[in-house]
Amino acid sequence: MSFLEARDEADAQEQLYALGCTDGLPVIIPTEARVARMVLASGLDGNLVLGAMGPAGGAASVEALATAAVMAGCPPELMPVLCAVAEAVLDPAFDLTEMQATTHCTAPLILLSGPVVEALGFASGFGALGPGHRANATLGRALRLAMINIGGGRPGESDMALLGHPGKFTYCLAEAAEASPFPSLGVSLGFDPEDSVVTVIGAEAPQSLIFSATGDLTQDRDGLLSILAAGLAGPASNNAVLTGGQAVLVLNPDHAALLAAAGLDRRALQAELQTRCEVPGALPSQGSFQREGRRQAFRAPEDILVLVAGGSGLYSMAMPSWCAGPHQNRAVSRRVDLNPACEVPF
Repeated sequence: MSFLEARDEADAQEQLYALGCTDGLPVIIPTEARVARMVLASGLDGNLVLGAMGPAGGAASVEALATAAVMAGCPPELMPVLCAVAEAVLDPAFDLTEMQATTHCTAPLILLSGPVVEALGFASGFGALGPGHRANATLGRALRLAMINIGGGRPGESDMALLGHPGKFTYCLAEAAEASPFPSLGVSLGFDPEDSVVTVIGAEAPQSLIFSATGDLTQDRDGLLSILAAGLAGPASNNAVLTGGQAVLVLNPDHAALLAAAGLDRRALQAELQTRCEVPGALPSQGSFQREGRRQAFRAPEDILVLVAGGSGLYSMAMPSWCAGPHQNRAVSRRVDLNPACEVPF
């Protein structure tokens, strides 16, 4: 571990800016004591390396992740969650190196489900993707700072996103289990109900999908499904053009209740949406689609990740994805240990 020296924290802040170690916002200075406290909260050895983070290939050690957590303003109890998130993005299926370097506007979206949501205060309701929620904001930011300082993802150098989107500062959302008619997202992905789960997927900014119910359940069901499918596989999206990737659908509680009342569980909903996400059989040519046959934007129903979050009302959200890389930037999940064994300092 190397150290910088500074006259005071203001000088340290300027040094970190000058070295390109921040996300452009002020950070908490990662002093040796602060980092040591964060490492302790992980329950792991600080020298433990979870993997190499691309494209720079830096060693994603627990200590390096703890440094990112301090800089982001994470409370120590988030450290085990950050380690699980790091393990997810370091999985080869996530294609982190390629995702860091793409020109597409993609960023890791962290989805949390299970007991971790309530235990650590992650936001899942009104404005959950916006300001004011410390756990969401700092966890997503810590991952981004790790991707900058361990993975070397700096704009215009190795991060080649043409424009990016605000989720590249922080992008973290919790499932609103109490408002959902479906089992938790973690359960649908094969985990036990008592498991705390993080799922990370490369995603564009959320796209608002408006639908107002009429009171006719059959008509509302079909209308809402059509709107949701249009958002998941819009004709100009990578999901429609490249196909074969994944996407996230965040239903508000009202839309979720409507679909459940119409007899759709999560699996049936995913199947309906996959069928409706049908796109032209050829790629765009001269600004228009050649309609030679049809094809599906998603290979399987489970490639559409569905969860409930946000406030009740007219709007649900779709987060299309990049759909590229050797594994098409697959979503990866990990279980979080909320009670890591750690040495108690005296």
